[in-house]
Amino acid sequence: MEYTTLGKTGMKVSVAGLGTGGFSRLGLKSGKTEDQSAQLIHEAVGLGINFIDTAPSYGTEGVVGKALKTIPRDSVVITTKAFVHRNDEWWTPERVVATLDNSLRAMGTDYVDVFNLHGVYAFEYRHALEKIAPALLEQKRKGKIRHIGITENPIEDHNNEMLELAVKDPVWEVFMVGFHMMHQIARKKVFPITRKNGVGTLLMFAVRSIFADPPRIAREMREMAAKGLVEKSLGETDDPLGFLVHPGGAANIIEAAYRFARHEPGVDVVLFGTGDAGHLRTNVASLLKPPLPEADRQKIAALFGHLTNGVGLDGHMAPAK
Repeated sequence: MEYTTLGKTGMKVSVAGLGTGGFSRLGLKSGKTEDQSAQLIHEAVGLGINFIDTAPSYGTEGVVGKALKTIPRDSVVITTKAFVHRNDEWWTPERVVATLDNSLRAMGTDYVDVFNLHGVYAFEYRHALEKIAPALLEQKRKGKIRHIGITENPIEDHNNEMLELAVKDPVWEVFMVGFHMMHQIARKKVFPITRKNGVGTLLMFAVRSIFADPPRIAREMREMAAKGLVEKSLGETDDPLGFLVHPGGAANIIEAAYRFARHEPGVDVVLFGTGDAGHLRTNVASLLKPPLPEADRQKIAALFGHLTNGVGLDGHMAPAK
């Protein structure tokens, strides 16, 4: 495994991070028991992954807690989250702190390494900063939170509108950002500032589902070409990303997507979800390979760097109201 420092937090973290939500939720969605899913966390730790991301809404904090019973707590970095606004209701500081306390109990730990405000929209940001952040700072002083972060919701916020606000405020030590081969907005809007200010970055949506579905890639490309969003030639082939697979390049499109995200300047941890040990090992192997050839990276940037339509940003939860 390769490790890096998560911004100014100073924490040494694996470049591969285990996400426990998404479409798999450590296999719970496909019928695994909590004990089986906890074993998957042990598999990940055995591969050198020391970064585990969860949230109450994922339903996996109990699984993380089971795994932590036999994993030294100080050997892993654990992150969880709380909403600030959901179902037309603004969360109070008291409710967020209660959520934190529930998470600690569920995981059987006295602290979380990063506590993120979850999927915050631009219109929610002032509430997050002015009402919730002071309470989180108090919990940090009490030792229940080591570092405070905030995550965007790229499924609907395609242009990093919330993070453009958040980069101005030093209370946030960690950002969770959506970024992939056909959604590169953060390259200009987020990463230059996080790198300058020492904000740690957690990357989501590196693959999601689109890059695992070649027919969908072709279908999306045809639709975008018809709208003039991408070159016409990309809509005239069944393999529009095939140029990435060649000797000296990637073995397949999924590998290319992980390598592209992993080696983007400004990215610290690439998160991925899984419900299968073989899939886990394959993803880690992809993330540990070298950068894509420079010509391929430049071609990806040239073909898709301008896109702002949110292609490939698939949701697995109902949108906030």
